[in-house]
Amino acid sequence: MPSTATPLRLLVSCPDRPGIIAAISQFLGDRGANIVGSDQYTSDPAGGTFFLRMEFVLPDERRGELVESFGLTVAARYGMTWRITDPRRRKRIAVLASRTDHCLVDLLWRWRRDELEADIVLVVANHPELRSVVEWFGVPFAHVPTPPGGRAAAEGALADLLEGRCDLVVLARYMQILSGALLDKIGVPVINIHHSFLPSFPGAAPYERARARGVKLVGATAHYVTEDLDEGPIIEQDVVRASHRDDTAALVRLGADVERRVLARAVQWHCADRLLQHGTTVLVF
Repeated sequence: MPSTATPLRLLVSCPDRPGIIAAISQFLGDRGANIVGSDQYTSDPAGGTFFLRMEFVLPDERRGELVESFGLTVAARYGMTWRITDPRRRKRIAVLASRTDHCLVDLLWRWRRDELEADIVLVVANHPELRSVVEWFGVPFAHVPTPPGGRAAAEGALADLLEGRCDLVVLARYMQILSGALLDKIGVPVINIHHSFLPSFPGAAPYERARARGVKLVGATAHYVTEDLDEGPIIEQDVVRASHRDDTAALVRLGADVERRVLARAVQWHCADRLLQHGTTVLVF
């Protein structure tokens, strides 16, 4: 890549019709851009929704007018919802945790090994036990307790810590419900890892209920958070086989490995701009 070229990503959704890819390619080509990757999908060729993720490099001197010009021409013509992102601008992640550390520590290790296209800028927990682990990684730690009857105060403190400070919030087994008001105030996407293959066993204690049902597969689900508990759009899922010989503790151990992998994939895909929502579903490019 020439030193004077900027790598950029374009994400688009719009009503499907002929000519969309040609129009985008022509627009970029006229400005000296080189398309290096492109993936697209339509929910229905006849009247469906078109989705596109495109990577390109652009001469630096053309970058200033690109966004405004694209919006006024191609995007307006096709009724697009769109955004252009710069992969060199690393997203800022805030992680919320409780006492369970496996998902949190896995994310911290991946961040330290530069396996996430993001920086973990803050960890907030409603219990203090994980402070030493987090600070060992050199990440700021904040303790915001949630005592009985203190949810409103805790959410106020969370909002003060998170607002304007991060581009993504990750619930690494946080085990607290976030209200719609808090989600609105934070104003950034929130990803949760649920220790169940949703929609099976939502809510608390899924491993106990899974064992009682004699399940043969234990899974985990990463999803975007909405105010409806465990019903946000699903990003990623995976499973591992279980046996009747596995007690609840064994299922928890099996599930922890799956939870780590599923959450890490979901977070990395989000940070790499590979996720586009279509109603209640998430497309992964």
